[in-house]
Amino acid sequence: MGEIENDPDLREIAEGMAAQARAFLTTATQVASGAAPGAVLPLLLLALSDALAAGARLGAMGDVVPVERFEPDAGRDTDVDPLRTALAQLFDGFDDYAEITDPLVGAEVGAASLSGDLACVAECLAKGLQHYDGGRELEGLWWWQFSYVSLWGERAASALRVLQLALAHLRLDVEDDVAAEAEYDALQS
Repeated sequence: MGEIENDPDLREIAEGMAAQARAFLTTATQVASGAAPGAVLPLLLLALSDALAAGARLGAMGDVVPVERFEPDAGRDTDVDPLRTALAQLFDGFDDYAEITDPLVGAEVGAASLSGDLACVAECLAKGLQHYDGGRELEGLWWWQFSYVSLWGERAASALRVLQLALAHLRLDVEDDVAAEAEYDALQS
């Protein structure tokens, strides 16, 4: 594994992060393609939660410092615009949302979009994979950690909240007679 083969802990973290990045990218791409129309929210909720758990591990550990003090060119950036566009169409009607920009410094409300957040996460994870797959595993790990703390961790957390709320609205915002009938059916079975 090149530059991190002598550190089994870093190797394990890098391998785990690479697997989570691939899983997220695969799920997001499949969902955006329309391959899972009845499971969009649950699939994205799971994939994003898993990516955030892996990212949290990166955020909790000490800084990863690559051998070289500059970021080598990993090649062309992954074009996430098709993913963003497909997700925006999929989330038509609830893609845009309001959020507190930085709750630690004030209550300023900003605008965000679910499709933009998911595309941002995808772009950051894909860039780390470019380094990782190019044999620069430590550089990939550094990129995932840096971009988790500076960008994708926050965007993923915001998107996760919106996905969870959308799921809650779908499951809980039902007419009283529909809820009563469902409750009756559940009690009778």
